[in-house]
Amino acid sequence: MKPAQHGATRAWVRMPSGKRLDLLDPTPFDWDDSDLALGLARTYRWGGHSAWPLPLSVAQHSLTVLQLRRQRAAHPLDPVTALRELLHDAEEGLLGFDCISVLKPFMGEAFRELTQRLERAVFLRYGLPAWTPREYLAHKRADRLAAASEAVHAVGWSGEEVRRTLKIRIAPLAEDPLLAIYGGLAWEPWEPRLACERFLAELGRLKAAAAAG
Repeated sequence: MKPAQHGATRAWVRMPSGKRLDLLDPTPFDWDDSDLALGLARTYRWGGHSAWPLPLSVAQHSLTVLQLRRQRAAHPLDPVTALRELLHDAEEGLLGFDCISVLKPFMGEAFRELTQRLERAVFLRYGLPAWTPREYLAHKRADRLAAASEAVHAVGWSGEEVRRTLKIRIAPLAEDPLLAIYGGLAWEPWEPRLACERFLAELGRLKAAAAAG
């Protein structure tokens, strides 16, 4: 745990583990995996709005994107690539905020730099390589497909609204890619405890596989 600096402006948050995450100067040692999983499970997409009783968490979205990449990859994803997919929004869980896309231009350069610092800390902690252009394109396709499908099935947008307002031309999925893995109701947002457990379990599996080479 970092010692508190006397007289300094507090820019850290206390994590459930007791560690302190300095939002302005984060290091890869400022959180535990359980802190990250819980943060992502309690951070909501779509401004927290939902057609279901619960909103959709970033943790569940992250697992959806990972599964879509696995389904559409020409070859099985190696553990590090899969880990990078799972952690593609990890900084949002550390910050506790998923900024909706239309708001980002108004947040300014300072917010962009803050999120980039958190992202760099995540990449360092988990040994993730930078995206190549081809990898990033494949990731964004999965991410946008997940977004289009969530908008329709979890939030209540129409397909036309997704195309016209969100500018996503990819047709939303009918089938929930997580249903065969976890069961439940298709596209139903999970409660935070469940989202945390499932994200943390996948994170542990991928870390172990990456370490084993």
